[in-house]
Amino acid sequence: QVQLVESGGGLVQAGGSLRLSCAASGRAFSTYTMGWFRQGPGKERDFVAVIIWDGLATYYTDSVKGRFTISRDNAKNTVYLQMNSLKPEDTAIYYCAAKPGIISGNPHDYGIWGQGTQVTVSS
Repeated sequence: QVQLVESGGGLVQAGGSLRLSCAASGRAFSTYTMGWFRQGPGKERDFVAVIIWDGLATYYTDSVKGRFTISRDNAKNTVYLQMNSLKPEDTAIYYCAAKPGIISGNPHDYGIWGQGTQVTVSS
């Protein structure tokens, strides 16, 4: 069973950058599709980005395209989310999640979640 731990969140000014990391334990990491989701205050958990097991396919929600980049290093059991040109509306708790099989942006398809890391963007 894969376990996930996020890190890298914090407080940043608008226009700044952060890189989130999600470290996974367990040998099956390299076979999982990995997603990043976020949940703002009083909002549902929304899809941000996803990467297939071999890193050859990625997808993003429209609001982060061109600003965020998802990547993974299977040798390090880690998935990353590089966030540039941050906006106040990016403020949320960011979660990484894992699922076997095909790529998906639906959080209900993911059975393994980290505890989340807070990202706050000030204006």
